[in-house]
Amino acid sequence: MTISNKPIVWGPFAAGGTVTAFVTPALIGITLLAALGHGPELLDYERLHAFAGHWLARVAIVAVVFLSLWSTAHRLRITCYDFGVRADALVATIVYAVAVAGTIASIVFLARL
Repeated sequence: MTISNKPIVWGPFAAGGTVTAFVTPALIGITLLAALGHGPELLDYERLHAFAGHWLARVAIVAVVFLSLWSTAHRLRITCYDFGVRADALVATIVYAVAVAGTIASIVFLARL
């Protein structure tokens, strides 16, 4: 039996799809409410800044960003293959590198808070 690396790719992909499906619509709704001035006091800048300043919140934010980007990268990889781009190793390298770069960018941004 050969050893496959598919669980390493499919695990975060599935988790990212689930997180993105549940969290993203809620974040969009909350952002729109806050932008229109109808958001609760919990969404004030000072409170959100204090929330994002806690180490556990930073870990959670980075996890959501990573899982969402990884899920998107995997979907783009499969879409490219379906459209006939057969250079799978190149496409996989590019899309996963962009996902990792986005995660690193979020870590750097949160570290500056």
